[in-house]
Amino acid sequence: MTQGPPSSRLRSEGGPESIPPASIGSLQRGFSLPPPPPQPKFWEQQIGRTLRLIENLGEVALLSGRTFRALFRRPFEISSTLQQLESLGVRSMGIVTVTSVFIGMVMTIQFAFGLRRFGGLEYIPRVVVLSFCRELAPTLTAVIVGGRIGSGMAAEVGAMSVTEQVDAIRALGADPAKKLVLPRMLAAIIVMPLLSTYALVLGVAGAVFICAFQFDIPPTFFINSSLESTRISDFVAGTAKTPFFGYIIAIVGCHFGLRTTGGTEGVGMSTTRTVVAVSIAILIADFFLTKLFIMFQGA
Repeated sequence: MTQGPPSSRLRSEGGPESIPPASIGSLQRGFSLPPPPPQPKFWEQQIGRTLRLIENLGEVALLSGRTFRALFRRPFEISSTLQQLESLGVRSMGIVTVTSVFIGMVMTIQFAFGLRRFGGLEYIPRVVVLSFCRELAPTLTAVIVGGRIGSGMAAEVGAMSVTEQVDAIRALGADPAKKLVLPRMLAAIIVMPLLSTYALVLGVAGAVFICAFQFDIPPTFFINSSLESTRISDFVAGTAKTPFFGYIIAIVGCHFGLRTTGGTEGVGMSTTRTVVAVSIAILIADFFLTKLFIMFQGA
């Protein structure tokens, strides 16, 4: 009686049919996935974030020093600065117009709702204009416009970084801080005070409109009452903060753009980080600048 191979005898005798051949088992063992790495602990995550923050602050400081040193070196980037002025200033007037007018209207309604309880509707012009001069016009304009300007800078410079155009600038013997960062920084520093003043005028115009048509406060009374309580120092204290905001917007946007890696995905991540970092940095800087200006005015 003939006998077949051992594997056929096992199957004919009712042996385990689920045993795979040796070749399939080796393939399965070759493609086995390693276990996932252990998740970092909470304190390790916080230490990592703190170290990344310190690293970014150091890189921003170094980039700022290189940019300010390039300010006095020839050739002067006049044409690039004018182009950035048009891109950052003129194209931002639409969003500044809409936001400032409606913020003026909303703040007027909110102040009227609170002051009406105490019979103080005549104080609306003073409160609205003073708050716009010192805080609302410069800070809200910087936050809203800064998101647009900073993300645009990060996207432009980041696209140049991932396509190796920044490396080409270095290979030609030029400084990326002078060619890319300096025009954007100068344009942002020049544009932000103008946009803040423009937002102040439109915000006050929106407040005058609401007061005249809803609360029966004539425009002449509104203007005279606001001028009695608002001084030129209030306008200067608000406008003087805007160049610092412009510097923050430009340096943060260019910083994240220059360190962009990873193609289009990296450009998107740099843009998102820029918007978040610019908004937080402006609010923190606004606190310290406000305390500084109040201290000088009190002295």
